[in-house]
Amino acid sequence: MLDNKKLILLSLFFFSFIVLGNTNFTKSKKFLFLKKNEVNLRQGPSKDFPIRLIYKKKYLPVEILALWENWRKIKDFEGNIGWIHTSLLSGKKSAISKDNYSIIFSSHTIYSKPLAKVEKGRLMFIKKCKVRWCKISSGKYVGWVKKNSLWGKLN
Repeated sequence: MLDNKKLILLSLFFFSFIVLGNTNFTKSKKFLFLKKNEVNLRQGPSKDFPIRLIYKKKYLPVEILALWENWRKIKDFEGNIGWIHTSLLSGKKSAISKDNYSIIFSSHTIYSKPLAKVEKGRLMFIKKCKVRWCKISSGKYVGWVKKNSLWGKLN
């Protein structure tokens, strides 16, 4: 009897390992950005669903949570969740400053010349990223920002 219980537990363990092994828990987040200056966030995946809010920021990065036909369920920087049609999304690298007063540096070290302070919510375009830093452009500034102070498509 004890051997049967061990066999069942062992079988369940391997079965759960196989099932959970197919789920990628370390999967990186998928980000896209808004193509237009005005984009409707809807409560569901159709134009028949009501508009939750209207974005008025072209290139705003959004995280993709789910897919349904030509619609994407997204989450924005502030935690708003809803559906946007794929024709209004694109894959350019952009990010939002998630810290108050992040500093843009001239090089990828805190010992380089600070160029500007940016407030939380500032849109930045990603040129390239290293392990801890991203080269960005924002307004008239081009420089380096700490990667952990950004939210959006970095790689």
